[in-house]
Amino acid sequence: RTRRMPGRSGRVSRVESSTLGLEHARRASTVWFGNESNPPKGSAPGWTNENWLKSRFHFSFAEYNTHKNADYGVLRVMNDDLVQPGRGFGTHGHANMEIVTYIVEGSLTHKDSMGTSESLGRGSIQFMTAGTGVRHSEHNLDKSNPLRFIQMWITPNAGGLAPNYGSHETSPDERKNRWCRLVGPVPGAGANAGTAPVQINQDAGISVAEIDAGQTLPLSVPTGRQAYLLCVEGSATDGAGGESLERHDAAELKAGTELSLTAGSEGAHLLVVEMAERAGSGRKDL
Repeated sequence: RTRRMPGRSGRVSRVESSTLGLEHARRASTVWFGNESNPPKGSAPGWTNENWLKSRFHFSFAEYNTHKNADYGVLRVMNDDLVQPGRGFGTHGHANMEIVTYIVEGSLTHKDSMGTSESLGRGSIQFMTAGTGVRHSEHNLDKSNPLRFIQMWITPNAGGLAPNYGSHETSPDERKNRWCRLVGPVPGAGANAGTAPVQINQDAGISVAEIDAGQTLPLSVPTGRQAYLLCVEGSATDGAGGESLERHDAAELKAGTELSLTAGSEGAHLLVVEMAERAGSGRKDL
């Protein structure tokens, strides 16, 4: 379940991938969001899963319903979604949430009621301030390759905001062996406000890194902050504690945490969401 991953401060809790979601991976009905029936097993090119959608829920969501794992600070949702070729989420609505999506593999095509229409690939980030209400769709239009993305919902610092959309693309070099800051607060909303490529209405930020095998990258959580670390791909080992994060594992990082993360033989693709510290944050169901 959760195990201590000491780091230098002893303030890290590892969340193994086997503890995510209600049944670890959701098998959504094909009629949800207007999708066609799943093709017979082995008959469709590029399909890596029998069902059109496979999701891992880091926090209470949909049929994984538990008040003991409802959020981590202002991070309300983190869903790791794998969408098969030619499938997706038809038009649906959101309100009063900052929705941020990081594309891991494939191409995500987004359309919304604000008139936005674009496709984004690996290493890209998009956001929506749902505010007073917005409707959008998300699809994998590629007929031969799956789409994987990490979608995060962050509680905004105010309700009733004007809807907004934005995106940012990064290059492999920007993510290679260093933290690439993607998301931060709008001016006046928190630490290092107004400086990130994508800006949201909350004192929170998101960074990613792709670390080559054997290379090491430090990660520190300052006083008054906390963070949620996801191993997106590969694996990483903390040099102080000796424990590892494997693909799909996560870790809750408390204020004062200092890690020295060394990538495994396949490298490590990491994503971290940092935010203002909130007393009582963390899983209570394990």
